[in-house]
Amino acid sequence: MEYPRRPSELKDVSPGGYQMTTKPRAIRVMIADSNQMACQLLGEALSRQPGLNVVGSAPDFDSFTGTAQTAKPDVALVSASVPGGPLKTLAANERRPVPPCPWIALLDESEPRVVVAAFRAGAKGVFSRTQADICLLAKCIRRVMEGQVWVDSRQMSYLLDALTGNENAQSYGVTPKLTRREESVVRLVVQGMVNREIAEKLRLSEHTIKNYLFRIFDKLGVSNRVELALYAVARLKLDQEIAA
Repeated sequence: MEYPRRPSELKDVSPGGYQMTTKPRAIRVMIADSNQMACQLLGEALSRQPGLNVVGSAPDFDSFTGTAQTAKPDVALVSASVPGGPLKTLAANERRPVPPCPWIALLDESEPRVVVAAFRAGAKGVFSRTQADICLLAKCIRRVMEGQVWVDSRQMSYLLDALTGNENAQSYGVTPKLTRREESVVRLVVQGMVNREIAEKLRLSEHTIKNYLFRIFDKLGVSNRVELALYAVARLKLDQEIAA
């Protein structure tokens, strides 16, 4: 009789049988940072975190784009100062390719304008180097991989200020009224669902979901799904504070 060598690899699926289980695939992470020493140290630290696999790094965004084609990262960490990066080209009003995967902006400073610019450039999260907590950064990566948005309370307030400052959004503190169906769509967007998944969940067509999103964007004064998710989360936190 052959006995299990490592019970952790086996799962009891019947009174007398076992089935091999597989461990979840590690999250493939790539880093873009002009400071190569900092990049190397960060990569080594992240590689020691459970479930993370650093698959490459690059000193500029052009190199990053080329390497990413073969490395195929799941999540990217992109320094705000990397040459040719989203934040650099955003400031110069240039249009350049964005990372081919969800990405997190690594910030040297958490000034309001930098935080807002990062999300407007398409970041799914922002992480300040001043936090200097590799475990927290690893958690940030995992949450973004799950489709969530990563932002702390102070940064959230910057985003809420920026969004509510839009003339099409809130006026004098009054929240635009969404229909029940629109609220359902917003909740599913916050959960990280794409249009197809939302359509299946609500039993509607993708075209109908797109129309709902256009109306929601117009009502709230946001321009993309990330801003919508941030707005929804910020409003929830604000409502909870008022209720308390």
